[in-house]
Amino acid sequence: MSAMPLPYYVSPEQMMKDKAEYARKGISRGRSIVSLEYPDGILLVAENPSTLLHKISEIYDRIAFAGVGKYNEFENLRIAGVRHADVKGYSYSRGDVTAKALANAYSQALGNIFTQDIKPFEVEVLVAEVADGNHSKNEIYHILYDGTIEDEKNYAAMGGQADEIRRFLKENYRETLALEAAIQLGVRALSVTQNKTLTEKDLEVAVLDRTKERRKFRRIPPEALAQLLRAGG
Repeated sequence: MSAMPLPYYVSPEQMMKDKAEYARKGISRGRSIVSLEYPDGILLVAENPSTLLHKISEIYDRIAFAGVGKYNEFENLRIAGVRHADVKGYSYSRGDVTAKALANAYSQALGNIFTQDIKPFEVEVLVAEVADGNHSKNEIYHILYDGTIEDEKNYAAMGGQADEIRRFLKENYRETLALEAAIQLGVRALSVTQNKTLTEKDLEVAVLDRTKERRKFRRIPPEALAQLLRAGG
């Protein structure tokens, strides 16, 4: 009887390393997203030439979601987030739905997938909640492929060229930026890593606008965006 071949052994450390590298590679191919705080809310700008597939979405009254990487994977997370928020808001009260709780749920889900599944999710997601009234502050949580949560302030960037974009924003961001200037800065930040100028056709832009009644999320349509970018050009 021939000897049975021994199963191929990979150390847990090596396996985690390989998974992390695999996830990072997938994310680095994705187009980037930036988020900026401005006095009346939070701005989200994504490079996204598709008019059908959204990378930025509303999750609940004051909460937005953005994802980079594999579309079907972050879309599954978005849908789960909407369900989570709806059930919680319906069972308790709308005020009980928070970005922090959602970020923790995403962190747990991505952490479990990363450690237990053969293939990790190739995604990073952002959960943003705009402050309500004068007593709370904006919250922006950046959740990585392995479930790590980063609590962001002023601005955030994720996707292929995030490090370069963050450096650009660090030098150019100011807390007093009006929405128009914030949009222009966000688009310039995304353009830093490109050899071309991004136009409204390449972009998806939305805001969480503190001045709106109950639902704070609104998209900025391409025509309005074109005017804003021309004003900055």
